[in-house]
Amino acid sequence: MSAGDFDDSLLEQTRLSERADDLLRSLASAGSRVRREAQGSADEPLAAGFEAGLRPRGVIAVGPEARLIRALLEPVCPVPFMAWPHPGLPAWVGALDLVVVLAPSGSDPALVASVAEAVRRGAAVVVAAQPGSAIAERAGSRTTLLLPVTTGDALACVVQVLSVLHQLGLGPLVVPEQVADAADLVAEESSPHRDLTTNPAKELAVALADAQPLVWGGTVLAARASRRVAEAIRRSSGRAALAADASELLPVIEGVRERDVFADPLEDGEETRPVLVVLDDPAGDAQVRQERSQLLAAAQAHDVRVCVVEAGSEMTQTSSMETYVTLLQKGLFGAAWLGIGLGAF
Repeated sequence: MSAGDFDDSLLEQTRLSERADDLLRSLASAGSRVRREAQGSADEPLAAGFEAGLRPRGVIAVGPEARLIRALLEPVCPVPFMAWPHPGLPAWVGALDLVVVLAPSGSDPALVASVAEAVRRGAAVVVAAQPGSAIAERAGSRTTLLLPVTTGDALACVVQVLSVLHQLGLGPLVVPEQVADAADLVAEESSPHRDLTTNPAKELAVALADAQPLVWGGTVLAARASRRVAEAIRRSSGRAALAADASELLPVIEGVRERDVFADPLEDGEETRPVLVVLDDPAGDAQVRQERSQLLAAAQAHDVRVCVVEAGSEMTQTSSMETYVTLLQKGLFGAAWLGIGLGAF
């Protein structure tokens, strides 16, 4: 089946292909992976040097999702924080600093080198890695806290690290069980056993069936989730999907031509029009709300369909990590069902 042939009847099949079933099971088990990694950390007591109350000069994070760690820590971290995307470490990192290394899968040579450099300089190191891996072996020192990783899941690894950083007084409160519950709730409402009328992920897939997705998240975390969702849509559909700031999406929406009511879809083909997917974070400030209003007004003026993915209301007491996981998982499930409807899985 080509990328242009969406069959919504495929969304209602009780028996899915092996690839589709594996994909949905992997998404649905996100909460379970978070719990497993958190339990592994809970079973490992903090090293003595960390229990005393670590207050480094600065914190630097390296590895997959280091920028997600930064987005969550920057508003509350009592010391300067940096996400470092390059091999090695900045020249200023030394014995007064904390290096956080995320290596959920394998032993990337660049991360191995970063860990070795941090240990050589005498920095405090928090490493989330597989036991017995090259990174875990090179991290061994009296100033290293090793968090065992067994699932290879980057999101579960982030939750694990954030939980420990909170214990050290460097980050916000993150309760792994609550984050896992948030992922489970999305999995439940996106289940194959729910039909189109009660399954938001399938509804999103239908909305994106013949569209050019424009994905927007106003807050830092929602914007990060939007990029992950756009990546998933591209993988599932083989089509272009744009995740960008409001200032970059507005010209695209405003440039949409008026719909031709006399066009013959049999002769001219189906017109591919944008669909605006809004990842709605209730924690957005006045500027975010203003940008949201501008996007929705432009979409209405130019006959662009809008799909709002909600993380909860302002009255709902959820952490930033729970909000991020909810938005991300809803988008990923929508992308998965889009691929299923297109016959890609």
